[in-house]
Amino acid sequence: MLGVLRKGTFSPVRFMPSDRGSIPHLVHVFPSFSVGGQQIRFVTLANARADAYRHTVLAMDRNLACRDLLDPAVDCRSVPLNAPKTRGLSLDNLLRFRRMLARLHPDLLVTYNWGTVEWGLANRWRPLCPHLHFEDGFGPDEANGRQLRRRVLFRRLALTGPTRVVVPSQTLRRIALDVWRLAPSRVSYIPNGIDCDRFARLPDSAAAARLDLQADEFVIGTIGALRPEKNFGRLIRAVAALSSRHRIRLVMVGGGPERQALEAVARDCAIADRVLFAGPIDRPEGVIGLFDLFALSSDTEQMPYTVLEAMAAGLPIVATDVGDIKSMVAAENQPLIVRRDDEEQYVQALEDLLLNPDLRRQIGTANRQRARSTFDQKAMIATYDELFSGMIGAGPSAALRSAA
Repeated sequence: MLGVLRKGTFSPVRFMPSDRGSIPHLVHVFPSFSVGGQQIRFVTLANARADAYRHTVLAMDRNLACRDLLDPAVDCRSVPLNAPKTRGLSLDNLLRFRRMLARLHPDLLVTYNWGTVEWGLANRWRPLCPHLHFEDGFGPDEANGRQLRRRVLFRRLALTGPTRVVVPSQTLRRIALDVWRLAPSRVSYIPNGIDCDRFARLPDSAAAARLDLQADEFVIGTIGALRPEKNFGRLIRAVAALSSRHRIRLVMVGGGPERQALEAVARDCAIADRVLFAGPIDRPEGVIGLFDLFALSSDTEQMPYTVLEAMAAGLPIVATDVGDIKSMVAAENQPLIVRRDDEEQYVQALEDLLLNPDLRRQIGTANRQRARSTFDQKAMIATYDELFSGMIGAGPSAALRSAA
């Protein structure tokens, strides 16, 4: 069944020709339309250009939670599929996806990450429309720099023809060119952007009351899905190493499958009373200003939105040196981006900031300035608008010729 998003409601309808047929129709296929970085980016683009495009969102796992963040003015239909990514190639899925594309007849197919790469193959020969694929990063099975051979070969096959690939980090661009061997003309690097004014605001008083933070506590904060590749256990152990010398509170914003395991890590480290699992929060800008510093402890990242948000909020950042994080932050912050597996250095970076409020202010100011000058969302929106318009104007035949 199909749904039309209007003011937070979801009502079943049939696909019918739109009276806005002259407006380009984009079909977006997500592994999940839960709230996350790539989903938030789509919402940002759709809300900013509500009159420019029609959208259909397909969620491979039936999760459509992020649709509630779309502006009611956005013309967006949403479809909860039941087609999780299989380990091998599924001919049934390819035929199903091909038939759905023929039925939807989009001006542009937009897919996101490994979980939707089969759609590119379904549109590979005798393409029905141009195809834009976003690759934002990897799960735990491809963390630590690993690339699974079968996935590399599949990407080489599926992400050619009428396809262009967009990556938000130079690390991913190198992988796309050197490992997947995609043509340089088919790979675009477009850094993420955010609303810097939104994260520069004062924290929400209700959020502060909910977290019940004490005035004498040094607050280390982090935001993210509690998944294995985020390795929040590394951060909890670092806080435990400091807790005997300092009064610290670790605030972890986000939910996910690792929560119980992480709660056990906090108990094992004897700091369960120092770690606050705040759960998912709809408005991170309401809490991020309560942190004294922002910490990220992931095994794999590319260009995380949470780091940009912390920069816009004027926070210093301690993080593992993965993806583009070191090049994202201000030069003053770069010494605090440490080797991924060096937990001693990670602890030292946290303590250096904890002991030096002037350094925190200096780095936070530099990060805010860099976020505004380099990562403001207006530039990102304009770049994607130009990319969408160019691909839609090219059509599938022109896309094929340019890929030859």
